[in-house]
Amino acid sequence: MTSKSYSGRKVRKIIEKTLDPKRFEHTLGVAYTAAALAMCYEENVNKAEIAGLLHDCAKCIDNDKKISMCLKYNITITETEYKNPFLLHAKLGGFLAMKKYGINDKEIVSAILNHTTGRPDMSLLEKIIFVADYIEPNRSQAPNLTAIRKLAFENIDKAVFLILEDILKYLQTMPCEIDPMTQKTYDYYKKELV
Repeated sequence: MTSKSYSGRKVRKIIEKTLDPKRFEHTLGVAYTAAALAMCYEENVNKAEIAGLLHDCAKCIDNDKKISMCLKYNITITETEYKNPFLLHAKLGGFLAMKKYGINDKEIVSAILNHTTGRPDMSLLEKIIFVADYIEPNRSQAPNLTAIRKLAFENIDKAVFLILEDILKYLQTMPCEIDPMTQKTYDYYKKELV
């Protein structure tokens, strides 16, 4: 089945069976927010909804299994990802979107792949999923959330930058390693907005 034939409703029914209830609620929030952002920025709403529904499709997989699945399917694991295997859910999710869910749209897969760290020069759909994951209605703990939610519908690049800034500030207080791609993405958008 191609991703063109998938409806949000069909993906929602499938993904509900693989996620725990809390993760499923978050996923619905991301899909809803992604669709709203897509309407705002004249992006394909169906693609945004599907990418939102599948962005965490590998999140509930045990960390050891994430590593073994990546090794089995030749998905590159960085040193940072070996130390923090929860980060692999984006890469593994992109792979599963193609192999398990039949999504063959490169934009959707790329949006899933880059939704945690972002990447320099993201496509509009990638930015939408990255931002939607941070601002969806079930989120309440992130700093500057109210301002970023408003900004997301006015200037998505500035919203991306502020999210990355908040993520980096938060990660610097944690005893975990920061994925270098997060810093590269932040540096890129900082330079773009100056």
